Amino acid sequence: MRNLHHPRVDELTLPDVLHALSDPVRLQIVRTLAEREEMSCSSVEASVSKSTLSHHFKVLREAGVTHTRVNGTHRLVSLRLDELEERFPGLLEPVLEASRAESRRAAAA
Repeated sequence: MRNLHHPRVDELTLPDVLHALSDPVRLQIVRTLAEREEMSCSSVEASVSKSTLSHHFKVLREAGVTHTRVNGTHRLVSLRLDELEERFPGLLEPVLEASRAESRRAAAA
């Protein structure tokens, strides 16, 4: 198995992170990860195909939003909260809160 690329903190760019967070499926993944320490890629429920879901995980990882750890045949994903906060202080929490609020409004409608 090939090594997965994870950018260093100093390689993270705001446009890449914002692009990764701009997709509704990726934003849902990030919201789910924010509630857990780590989760298996296969445990994520999404309304997209497996290949599309894999693409979303790759975009998040390559933007530096997530970290993927390979454990046998499983890929365990976690949010790089501390590193994102170090590089872009105060960015992620308002985005997550706005996304949660939007999700609550949609569920209430």
